[in-house]
Amino acid sequence: MKQEKLFDLLKAAVSPCECVKAAKQELLENGFEEIDYTGDWKLVRGGRYVLNHHDTTMFAFTVGSGYNKKDMVRIAAAHTDYPYLRIKPNPDFMTNSYAQVNVEVYGGPILNTWFDRPLGVAGRVAIKSEDVFNPRMVLYRSKKPVMIIPNLAIHMNRDVNKGVGINNQVDLMPVLDSITEDEMTTDYFLSFLARELSVEKSDIIDFELNTFCMEEPCFVGVNDTMISSPRIDNQSSCRALLDAIEDGNRADGINIIALFDHEEIGSNSKQGAASIMLHDMLRRILRNMDLSENEIDESIYDAMLLSVDVAHALHPNKKEKMDITNMPVMGKGFCIKQACSQSYATDAQAIAILCQLCDEKGIPYQRFVNRSDSRGGSTLGSIAGTLLPVKTVDIGIPILAMHSACELMGVRDMKALSDCVTAFFGYH
Repeated sequence: MKQEKLFDLLKAAVSPCECVKAAKQELLENGFEEIDYTGDWKLVRGGRYVLNHHDTTMFAFTVGSGYNKKDMVRIAAAHTDYPYLRIKPNPDFMTNSYAQVNVEVYGGPILNTWFDRPLGVAGRVAIKSEDVFNPRMVLYRSKKPVMIIPNLAIHMNRDVNKGVGINNQVDLMPVLDSITEDEMTTDYFLSFLARELSVEKSDIIDFELNTFCMEEPCFVGVNDTMISSPRIDNQSSCRALLDAIEDGNRADGINIIALFDHEEIGSNSKQGAASIMLHDMLRRILRNMDLSENEIDESIYDAMLLSVDVAHALHPNKKEKMDITNMPVMGKGFCIKQACSQSYATDAQAIAILCQLCDEKGIPYQRFVNRSDSRGGSTLGSIAGTLLPVKTVDIGIPILAMHSACELMGVRDMKALSDCVTAFFGYH
């Protein structure tokens, strides 16, 4: 059942908007109540709540039926976005009889993996409305592949297998259609989008649309030990957080999950982990529990955060890229990620808490540290910690082909990650 739920989310979350939509719908079906940050909150003990923030970020939390203000607030955060190609404003252009779309690179994808793959389009569109301050916002997802980025034949690019540079403005422009002369227009994509949304083309004011790989998750290996799929980074972590907030309730505590947008571009936005939103939300929840200002401060500084994002697994053909004493592999548990630079949140006390919890529950885990002569990536843990300075641990499943259009993970690691976050939320 857990694998089915992972596959469902991987297939659904083709944009940050669709990730939030799928996650929120699942929580509503599991007894959560939707609230609005601009509305009046009347939280109750035993309550389960979900909040949509600008369609691409989501928070959910539970208040234990026997809430005790002395019990630790526990938080887990992941991100809803992934590296992709984003469609620019005024996107249409023609090259002879090819209708094309102007795109820009979002995040840090492995660009050559996006060639020759059927691509869909998803995101949200702003439609003209009678109320200027409330345009109609519509979520959109194409039902079929609508564009592709063809490779140049090797006969015209003899050095391609030696590694050839990619010019983002030249080489990444998708082809939308091959059209006849009487179909030629300067707004071919916008006309298509208007038909899809059943609106006038002139009513489309703006949009946030990304391309997505149409391939679906599948098991790989003689014994189905691996999963290949787009968007494992970071829908695997979102899946673990949803499992945990649904199953890991404590009678005496508050659990919170945050699914942030914009991690892949640095988190510096109103929807990102660098915003004050998580800090404000925690304070507002605690105020609703009738805590004094001193008690709120005490609860905040005693809280703990899990920053949940994928880690690098040992690549069998490139073993030299891994640290010499920390070599996590797929299938042997989730990773605790550490970096003295704080690109991963490193806190010995928090790590010790998590290790003891996993050891007690029999949950397998590994350690990941970058080689000392190379710079790795970063996650939202340390970023969120600048505004919410609490004990923090970075964790995630080890994967291969990170930031490829299709990534690879181990089947067993998903259970370990979900079990860990669920135990973190449920431990008394």
